[in-house]
Amino acid sequence: MQHRHLGQSGLSTAPVVLGGNVFGWSVDREKSFRLLDQFLDAGFNAIDTADVYSRWVDGNEGGESESLIGEWLAQDPARRDKVTLITKVGSDMGGQDAAGKPRKGLSQRWIEQAVEDSLRRLRTDRIDLYFSHWPDDETEEAETLAAYGRLMQAGKIRAIGASNYDAERLRRALDLARGGLPRYEVIQPEYNLYDRGDYEGPLQALAQEEGLGVITYFSLASGFLTGKYRKPEDGEGRARSGVADRYLNARGEAILAALDAVAAEHDVTQAEVALAWLMAKPGVTAPIASATSESQMETLVKSAGLELTEAEMQRLDAAGAPT
Repeated sequence: MQHRHLGQSGLSTAPVVLGGNVFGWSVDREKSFRLLDQFLDAGFNAIDTADVYSRWVDGNEGGESESLIGEWLAQDPARRDKVTLITKVGSDMGGQDAAGKPRKGLSQRWIEQAVEDSLRRLRTDRIDLYFSHWPDDETEEAETLAAYGRLMQAGKIRAIGASNYDAERLRRALDLARGGLPRYEVIQPEYNLYDRGDYEGPLQALAQEEGLGVITYFSLASGFLTGKYRKPEDGEGRARSGVADRYLNARGEAILAALDAVAAEHDVTQAEVALAWLMAKPGVTAPIASATSESQMETLVKSAGLELTEAEMQRLDAAGAPT
């Protein structure tokens, strides 16, 4: 399988990155391990998680996804060298640390504590790609980048990325890196056939100008682009109940109609088409997608081999064009 470079980090990924947000949420330990095995056995390598996954679940405190991935890695030490391991720092983990400070943000204090927590949960001595999960208006970017630099020198992280940064903030960070601080090599924007405004435009142009890697999240629009949510009641009883409701409008219907048509032409699923569209977009390195069953994982695997024609790309572009 052809891998794609993640900026100038020296890291690479297969065309799909596995989203670990469902581990410890809608997928239990046993199934998480089966899905991770299936993903790795199919020739894929990059796994994305975050320290905060899945704190939103009743009874969870955050770190559940990292812990499950760490257990899986520990079952076979040879796996670690086959995996590009991605996690994030900055989201609110709740409560205060021993110094009475909030357990969130991108300060040197919190990054140095949070990375140790993630390394312990992941049962590894290094994180391949460490993301600033959200911008932190209370911390100078130079402090954040300097903290990452020390972790890179110590061998605890290999490269850094920025999630949810707009073009202006990202450019400031890249300018600081020209002065000797570490450089964000990968960005992680929300981007899919419906949600296009955060990436298309200045951020996309900057990423291409700087040669950054781009891995997209919400690549299937919280499941909407699989075609299984076509009316509000379709989400009832599911883990993401109500999440896809905002897509149920005329534009969403037009996107589903285009996905239905292209999927029928290739005899594939709508999700495969939606992911293939992302993989073919300029500057996109790989979409992140999660799976809660073996059949969904098979969809992710098959999407990497789907090639859309120029006419099909144009049809999908037009259907999802922002108004």
